[in-house]
Amino acid sequence: MATAGPRSFSAAEVRARCAQGACLVSCRRRLYDLSGFVRLHPGGEQLLRRRAGTDVSAALDGPPHRHSENARRWLEQYYVGDIEPGDEQGFAAQNPDLVDWQKPLLWQVGYLGEKYDEWVHQPVDRPIRLFHSDFLEFLSKTAWYVVFMVWTPVVLYLSWVSYTSLAQGNTRLFASFTTEYSIPVHKYYFPFIFLLGMILWSLLEYLIHRFVFHMKPPASNYYLITLHFLLHGQHHKSPFDSSRLVFPPVPASLVIGFFYGVLRLLLPEVLGLSIFVGGLCGYVIYDMMHYYLHYGSPKKGTYLYGLKAYHVKHHFEHQKSGFGISTRFWDYPFQTLIPEETFKKED
Repeated sequence: MATAGPRSFSAAEVRARCAQGACLVSCRRRLYDLSGFVRLHPGGEQLLRRRAGTDVSAALDGPPHRHSENARRWLEQYYVGDIEPGDEQGFAAQNPDLVDWQKPLLWQVGYLGEKYDEWVHQPVDRPIRLFHSDFLEFLSKTAWYVVFMVWTPVVLYLSWVSYTSLAQGNTRLFASFTTEYSIPVHKYYFPFIFLLGMILWSLLEYLIHRFVFHMKPPASNYYLITLHFLLHGQHHKSPFDSSRLVFPPVPASLVIGFFYGVLRLLLPEVLGLSIFVGGLCGYVIYDMMHYYLHYGSPKKGTYLYGLKAYHVKHHFEHQKSGFGISTRFWDYPFQTLIPEETFKKED
């Protein structure tokens, strides 16, 4: 039995659909329906809306802005047919995927071996299931506002505990080594200690993102590939899966508890708690910022607009650089800044 070819669309039908609010674009006679993606477009919704009903070949190839190969692959997910006349000259079947999307991915990716690194950096726009267990799957996902609701009261409470404890005047630095030369830590120092915690978190965020999340697991190691996908690979494979953009509270509490324990061992209790709560606040800001960079629509020309464009470049074109999320600061001294010449303004 012959397989039906792609559907053909007349120019009039495309214009009619666009007039009704759809966002259809063509590229070399292949037609794509971007209606479900238009609000997430990194260049802004209005820019993509202006392209509706037109051929975007020039916009993809540039200048003024050349899209990456990943952006071109991304576009193929929205293919709906060809512009008339209905020949198949421009039709090219997509490569079959390497995994079964109807089954949990976590136990499949380790078998990809040397193909894993390339596969995981070719983004798709579809939800990911990791586990067979519904309970584990539930714990691996969360809505963005849950992070704010869970951790903000903790930040406020621990800030009050830290400040009132410092106000008692019993906290001294280096007291475990010497009493004569120990340094008292006054309550007025709390804002500065809190800020130090936020700065230390931003550095830790950068280091984890670069050296843990973006490690290249050995192709022969099933378990390291699986771990990488669990930690961060899933996010690069499906960067717009809204339930996987922030750290779920249950696994996050384990990691947060570990860092609290380390600070308790290294510093006086109240001082360690004060740095910890600043770092926890930095983490909450980071997670909220990360979600906004994927789903927000900042005004063009603002700091957040530039940061969103920077993060999009990291996902779709420069996966080995641009590791800062809430700030680009650490990309400068560590020389992992995405080159400025890649950020050309688009008409």
